[in-house]
Amino acid sequence: MKELPKTARAVIVGGGIVGCSTAYHLAKLGWDVVLLERKKLTSGTTFHAAGLVGQLRSNANITQLLGYSVDLYKRLEEETGQATGWKMNGGLRLACNHERWTEVQRQATTAHSFGLDMQLLTPKEAQDLWPLMQVDDVVGAAFLPSDGQANPSDITLSLAKGARMAGAQIFEDTKVLSVDVEKGVIKGVETSRGRIDCSVVVACCGQWTRDFAKSVGVNVPLVPMQHQYLVTEPIPGVPRDLPTLRDPDRLTYYKEEVGGLVMGGYEANPLTWAEDGIPKGFHYTLLDSDFGHFEPLMELSLGRVPALETAGIKELINGPESFTPDGNFIMGEAPELKNFYVNAGFNAFGIAAGGGAGLALAEWIAKGEPPFDLWPVDIRRFGRPHFDSDWIRTRTKEAYAKHYTMAWPNEEHESGRPCRKSPLYEYLKADGAVFGEKLGWERPNWYADIKNDEQQRDIYTFSRPNWHKPVGREHEAARSAAVLFDQTSFAKFTLKGPDAVDALSWIAANDVDKPIGTLIYTQMLNDRGGIECDLTCVRVAEDEYYIVTGTGFATHDFDWISRNIPAGMNVQLVDVTSAYSVLSLMGPKSRDILERATRDDVSNERFRFGQARKIGIAGCPVHALRVTYVGELGWELHLPVEYTTSVYAALHEAGKEFGLRNAGYRAIETLRLEKGYRAWGSDIGPDHTPEEAGLGWAVKLKKNIAFKGRDAIEQQRTHGVKKMLATFVTDSDIILSGRETIYRDGVRVGWLSSGGFGHTLQKSIGLGYVRNSDGVDTDFVLGGHYELEVATERVPCEVHLAPLYDPKMLRVKA
Repeated sequence: MKELPKTARAVIVGGGIVGCSTAYHLAKLGWDVVLLERKKLTSGTTFHAAGLVGQLRSNANITQLLGYSVDLYKRLEEETGQATGWKMNGGLRLACNHERWTEVQRQATTAHSFGLDMQLLTPKEAQDLWPLMQVDDVVGAAFLPSDGQANPSDITLSLAKGARMAGAQIFEDTKVLSVDVEKGVIKGVETSRGRIDCSVVVACCGQWTRDFAKSVGVNVPLVPMQHQYLVTEPIPGVPRDLPTLRDPDRLTYYKEEVGGLVMGGYEANPLTWAEDGIPKGFHYTLLDSDFGHFEPLMELSLGRVPALETAGIKELINGPESFTPDGNFIMGEAPELKNFYVNAGFNAFGIAAGGGAGLALAEWIAKGEPPFDLWPVDIRRFGRPHFDSDWIRTRTKEAYAKHYTMAWPNEEHESGRPCRKSPLYEYLKADGAVFGEKLGWERPNWYADIKNDEQQRDIYTFSRPNWHKPVGREHEAARSAAVLFDQTSFAKFTLKGPDAVDALSWIAANDVDKPIGTLIYTQMLNDRGGIECDLTCVRVAEDEYYIVTGTGFATHDFDWISRNIPAGMNVQLVDVTSAYSVLSLMGPKSRDILERATRDDVSNERFRFGQARKIGIAGCPVHALRVTYVGELGWELHLPVEYTTSVYAALHEAGKEFGLRNAGYRAIETLRLEKGYRAWGSDIGPDHTPEEAGLGWAVKLKKNIAFKGRDAIEQQRTHGVKKMLATFVTDSDIILSGRETIYRDGVRVGWLSSGGFGHTLQKSIGLGYVRNSDGVDTDFVLGGHYELEVATERVPCEVHLAPLYDPKMLRVKA
């Protein structure tokens, strides 16, 4: 047996497709890599994977990642000499009702936005490609020629061989017993065959990852779920080049295998597995087949593929797969432990993602940052609720059950709720609040008029939803009177210490060395100038800042700030989210209301925009921040949690004569679109710089102050940019939700990063980047004729770079 090395630069734990792909790509980057597998390669979950390889996702970068998998699998066999079973026979997706057909049309537009050739077919054209199926109920289908299928074990062994060819060492039957960590630094791993000194550990352990990571204090929220599919004997008439088929209305999928079919699906009542821990010695093992549980899927499939009724069944495979609470996999450096990386939780599409996920994580490890924005799969998207295994299991079952259900715009999860609540939860619910959930927080999305029997629930559709008019009422109140938003869920930190100014000056792109009581809006940039954080800071003392960021970015932003505090600086970052509630009072009458509620001077002369002051309301010391995200006069009122109900009541009492009403997050979205305010995670992120996003005014280039990302911004300021964020406006009957394709003079130049409706303008509005490899400037953007592709139909639109709505200039553009 080959001797285990004493040292390695990186140790990868897990020999499935993801571990082998990570080893393959990291070795090709010149790293000294050792991969350890406790049993045999593929013996965990890879060996029983179905092997479908689809590419399209709702995010451009994840689609790009899956597209790389296809490119890799096409050439891997030639490179290594090891068979992969790769067949690029295309993929079909069926639609059997009007709403599903709308979804498929929108998916086709998304594909076009991301450069994929998704074709819409008639039922007969789909049947010509897949002659075994009945199409009596089919409205239409989408075909993606570059999709395919692979043999999971073969492709993994090919990646392993390629990794060895690049210098990686792979050891089977070698269990990692523990990770040696001293004072937060990884020193090595102890294995069943001895110790390996290393500084980087990569957890690619599939369903074992949660327990393994927990041993070093890292939280990885995933759950083993039972997933079944059957394999038939050869069926006459099954061509070897049969496309993969997804029939979401019947919850099933199909692929050809040795002249027969593989058929599986995603049932509405999924079964978890190993709730008390994965049994010892579990490898190359399947679970007992559960024909009773699989029977409803089988009955659904017979209506689509009648030949299954008489086909011989070779086996019904029941294998556990790791699923996550939101249906996306988990990747990145753990926020709890430096140099501990995770690549796990692939929700039964590990074969499709394996190639790209290995490349992306390898580059992340080697370069210290991901190759592009991977926020949808970033481990830092999780937070406090995701530490509880019962909560994770409940939410993950819902995510599994929704795998093939309709992906409605603005759809909310229902399970595991309520979890985290503002003190106002019951008050707002009684006022008609319909809540959404973000990182466990219940947040009012909109308010139903329950006195007039409006339904206090979301009714999902691809048309204008039932909350369209209620949100319009809240929107109009924000523009003409005043509204109160409960934004207690905001993530809130304090940065304090003798070096607070110097530390934040390095991390923040804007000038934060301002007088006490100043509010600073700033981005925090990576070395490419990309926007990693988008937040506000308040200078509350010479050595202290109060930092406010979005609910969903709590873990991410805390991690980014803490990791980028320069070594040796004396400063502490503390999460104080749970200590403070936030009530945002917005609208032209907000000053009138605040003057009724406090004796402090809140006049414009004494309380300017961008200032923060302590004021008193109902016996409470309120930290008032004059700021807005809706384009109107307003304040965020930050206050100790125990005062929340008293201050809320005082504000409503003061606001009676001024038309104050509660409003929710969906009104915030419509208001900010009219004002052109950017949202992190959609309009801005690590792939977008302030120069490209129209936020260069918030970057301190005029001051001789070093900050992270400065060099990249200076280069763009000198040489220009190749994309620019713009606002697009089209008719009110056009539904925009994001990812619609942008055409300039008939040429595809990008896609919408967000979309919605402007109730003041009575127009549909979208934000998106106009791209041009030769460079983009104001003249280029404004000098073209634009169209948007919406559900495969092109519609005319107008382009703007200035805000559509500005109360200061009383300007409304239509």
